[in-house]
Amino acid sequence: MKNLQLSIQGIEELPDYEVEQFAEEALFAKETLVEKRGPGSEFTGWVELPENYDKEEFARIKKAAAEIRANSKALVVCGIGGSYLGAAAAIDFLKGGMHNLKNAGPDGELQIFFAGNNMNPTYINDVLELVKDKDFSVNVISKSGTTMETSVSFRIFKKALEDKYGKEEAAKRIYATTDKQKGALKALADKEGYQTFVVPDDIGGRYSVLSAVGLLPIAAAGCDIDQLMAGAASMREEILGSEDDYNEVIAYASLRQQLYEWDRYIEIFVNYDPDLRMFAEWLKQLFGESEGKDGYGIFPASLNFTSDLHSMGQMIQDGERNIFETVINVRNTPKDIEIPAFDEDFDGLKYLEGKPVSLLNQTAIAGTQSAHLSGDVPQIYIEIPDRSEFSLGELFYFFEFACGVSAYTEGVNPFDQPGVEAYKKNIKEILARYQG
Repeated sequence: MKNLQLSIQGIEELPDYEVEQFAEEALFAKETLVEKRGPGSEFTGWVELPENYDKEEFARIKKAAAEIRANSKALVVCGIGGSYLGAAAAIDFLKGGMHNLKNAGPDGELQIFFAGNNMNPTYINDVLELVKDKDFSVNVISKSGTTMETSVSFRIFKKALEDKYGKEEAAKRIYATTDKQKGALKALADKEGYQTFVVPDDIGGRYSVLSAVGLLPIAAAGCDIDQLMAGAASMREEILGSEDDYNEVIAYASLRQQLYEWDRYIEIFVNYDPDLRMFAEWLKQLFGESEGKDGYGIFPASLNFTSDLHSMGQMIQDGERNIFETVINVRNTPKDIEIPAFDEDFDGLKYLEGKPVSLLNQTAIAGTQSAHLSGDVPQIYIEIPDRSEFSLGELFYFFEFACGVSAYTEGVNPFDQPGVEAYKKNIKEILARYQG
């Protein structure tokens, strides 16, 4: 694969027959996914998405994003799960996790706030406080229009818009990403004249970042969605067009299942860049909802190093040997800073004066990797060259495809989530007591 690189450490003792067995199973799972022969195959539209997407809607997304940037200083995105995690991951990765703080002034670019992903009143009030004195717009994302967290938040921000601008002008500032033909949100959008974008029928929420679900807020943030799609298309071509069947996706998916067989049932997604924190949150939903079924599944967790080495490093190094690490690294940092010089060596670090902080970060990666390998923690190392839209598109598609293959190898349907419905049902039953 042209940009993304994968390497493996701490698993050298794998018997050849096991490597071949799991690779064959992963290759069969890949064929099952591509040929739409497995359970949930009606939700595999994302496989072709980087090449086969609605070009007319794509143009409307870019136009709407330009409108939002022209008439607003803030965009509130109401969505939960796959309806916000991909966009949040992309915006933090491409614009930096502090983009809202950097754009807080009157001359700053568009700020992006996410709501509808919890039901905490303090959080909702805080977002309201942040946007009340700004020109703002709302992108509500829900296929049904009845997801409780999203619907409650949308009601609140819809009222805030109507109080601020009046009903007619507020409608011009509401963008609904929902079902193409049916559902409560689609009906409301048609009635009140909101611009609408489609949540595809054949793409589940956690695989939807490269559809209008993720693309509208990503484009509104000022990111190049053409390059994002180009990166995903490049990765798709590498996976499906390569003469070598045993590529990085097959390697990663099969290794995960081998490790699971060895009772390594916790996968820690590790990064050394705070701007990748939301990407790890996206990964946790992607793998958690896709694989955690029928009493099986690798538990996805995430850690941000070096910060979490000071809290979780001991557990990783000396705790139960039930984990493996998937490290995601960006080779080139867009900004660097040198360690300043002082006359006194007050902290014993004078020898580092003039050195770039990026050198320390890369040294921390190497030192931590060596320590964890000595502690019998297998590591899968995935690296991309830069924090560009193209590289991110590759990364999104790589993990989506690898997740589908891995789940099929495990023998579960990657595209349903029956367990999620249990808590929703209980909440609705309890709230029903307030009716009448």
